Amino acid sequence: MTAIGRPEASEHAAYFGRYIALVPEGDLLETLEQQTEDTLELLDGLTEEQGDLRYQPGKWSVGQVVGHIADTERAFAFRALWVARGSTEEQPGFDENVWASLAGHDERALADLVEEFAAVREATLALARTITPEMAVRQSVINGHQTSVRAILHTVAGHERHHLAILRERYLS
Repeated sequence: MTAIGRPEASEHAAYFGRYIALVPEGDLLETLEQQTEDTLELLDGLTEEQGDLRYQPGKWSVGQVVGHIADTERAFAFRALWVARGSTEEQPGFDENVWASLAGHDERALADLVEEFAAVREATLALARTITPEMAVRQSVINGHQTSVRAILHTVAGHERHHLAILRERYLS
């Protein structure tokens, strides 16, 4: 069993179950490390013009998706740190569409967004490597729901998988 075992359904809001279900069984750290390689391989192969691509009017560009993944992971890693360190004050949710509209991702080069994602992932991995089995099951209220550290970190992995599948299916097919 890994230090960051798979969360039970009672450890997260039902909404996040869709992301957690995308995470394969096994070592979460290995999954996150492999995902990093796979994601960077896919994104490093894209041109700046592809970074501006939208699969449909009104949808996010590839660059906005990459920025969204990084922003969300950064927020979730903070949540994991907060809960792992024993803080019990409730943390609010956030509106990803508002964040995306205000982030300015479309004004940045895709290469810069990819570099930011890589840096955020390295920071997430550094944190995840410090999580003990005791810390992994600690819980606090996140956006109105009891949530464990391991559920948060599994959501990070599943959220990335979700968006990479959309990139492959709707943007790059």
